[in-house]
Amino acid sequence: MRYPTSSSPTSRRNLLLGTAAAGALFAAGCTSNENNDSDENSKQAANTANDKPGKAVTIGFAGPQADHGWLNAINQQAKRRAKEYKDVTLEITEGSNDTAQQIGQIETLINKKVDVLVILPADGKALTQVGLKAMRAGIPVVNLDRVFASPQAYRCWIGGDNYGMGFNAGQYIGEQLKGKKNAKVIELAGIDNLELTRQRTEGFNDALKNYPNIKKVGRQSAEFTVESGQSKMAQLLQAHSDFDALWNHDDDQGVGAERAIKQAGRDDFLMVGGAGAKHAMDAIKAGNTVLKATVLYPPTMAASAIDLARALGQGKGVGGLAELEIPASLTLYSAVVTKDNVDEYLPTGFS
Repeated sequence: MRYPTSSSPTSRRNLLLGTAAAGALFAAGCTSNENNDSDENSKQAANTANDKPGKAVTIGFAGPQADHGWLNAINQQAKRRAKEYKDVTLEITEGSNDTAQQIGQIETLINKKVDVLVILPADGKALTQVGLKAMRAGIPVVNLDRVFASPQAYRCWIGGDNYGMGFNAGQYIGEQLKGKKNAKVIELAGIDNLELTRQRTEGFNDALKNYPNIKKVGRQSAEFTVESGQSKMAQLLQAHSDFDALWNHDDDQGVGAERAIKQAGRDDFLMVGGAGAKHAMDAIKAGNTVLKATVLYPPTMAASAIDLARALGQGKGVGGLAELEIPASLTLYSAVVTKDNVDEYLPTGFS
């Protein structure tokens, strides 16, 4: 699926929904009554959020501290999208990785009686109760990425596909190495006590099962930082003098990994990154390092969360779908960015 680069909210939203929207439209076309087509289309158009100014909506946005490139991009995407709408006022918190502080920030937004809340919790389980509090106060919640422990704590969830991210990384590596006997791969994972890391590794392992010529011979977990990426990659290089591919879960820690690789003078394998940072895409485009691909975990989800929150606040549905309400959940696709398609994705790359 191609992630949107257009400045039009409607075109971006339709691209995000992709084949699901196409399927819905196809089904509607196959089952509609010719005599009622124009009436039904008019009703749907009237109940679909679009670019035209409508009912004023105040959206409260609460995310974790932007101490990582991807998290900073999340904040920037939300702010940028909100500015595109004349009918949206964005109340954004400072952001915190401290659970108690983030709960306090969300409670402040509840007390301000915002129309809709968009929350990317530092810890989904720990913030479930404040999500429930908002919903019980009549403020619908768009839960962004890190999911709450109860579906009652949100009206809609939108986020990335961690399993799919790992699977697509493994599949790309598998296709590159399918002609090589006894191929070896290693993995530089993220924080192991996070569910998202376990899901990425599970997807990666499942993809490699489809390539019996490939064996994973090493794995280290880092901490999504440049420093941890460098130190853990150095350990992997020292332990494995011969391998064919590396999957690194995160492009931020990948900066450190690339430093370790350069210091070791290694260029005998291919590397796949994760998340979609601009520096990774630039390296892929240049084609002069081991980094040959990155698997997206698109921060554009924050812009789409604003779209969904606005539609919720206006009591409208999503363009391209037949339903009159927004979906209960949207899982984004983890596209693989290579030299062949990097120009299409560069506008979504984050610093």
